[in-house]
Amino acid sequence: MDATLNPEARIAAADAFAETAHTGQFRKYLVGVPYIVHPRAVAAIVASVPHEVEQVQAALLHDTIEDCGVTHEQIERKFGAEVARLVWALTDQAPRTLNRKARKAWERDRLAQEDAKVQTVKIADLSDNVPSIVAGDRDFGRIFAEEARTLLDALLLADATLRLRLAGLLDAANLEVAGFSRT
Repeated sequence: MDATLNPEARIAAADAFAETAHTGQFRKYLVGVPYIVHPRAVAAIVASVPHEVEQVQAALLHDTIEDCGVTHEQIERKFGAEVARLVWALTDQAPRTLNRKARKAWERDRLAQEDAKVQTVKIADLSDNVPSIVAGDRDFGRIFAEEARTLLDALLLADATLRLRLAGLLDAANLEVAGFSRT
């Protein structure tokens, strides 16, 4: 992508690419909600704190390699090396031969070594996922919230405001899975 384009045009290009890539996909725990709503929410969360344009682009594209068959090379050609690096770092890389608990530990340890840009987008991703997963499946929500808490504890370089926001969401999730509501 032409780095001379203004930030809004670069973000719009990533949004359009992600929308096309996720065509026909829907949120698992939000019936009938197009999947693109999630990357857009993650991008908005990232944009709410100090950030670089590439982080917002990566937030929009963060699931395209893992879920859409898009390649790292395609991302790099269209959006540049930095966006491709961020998207790749946000893509689950744990060996599929491991069980879920081992995969999540592997990913936690890997993400803990990533830079603040990656960690901030990952915290934003979790912040959007926690409420819908907990509301959609209380049993799995309990597991997911525990995994997210462990990841939050490891991602020390992420934006502090987003870390606090996620901690609050996880506290609310723990109340919800325990049968309490904050209403």
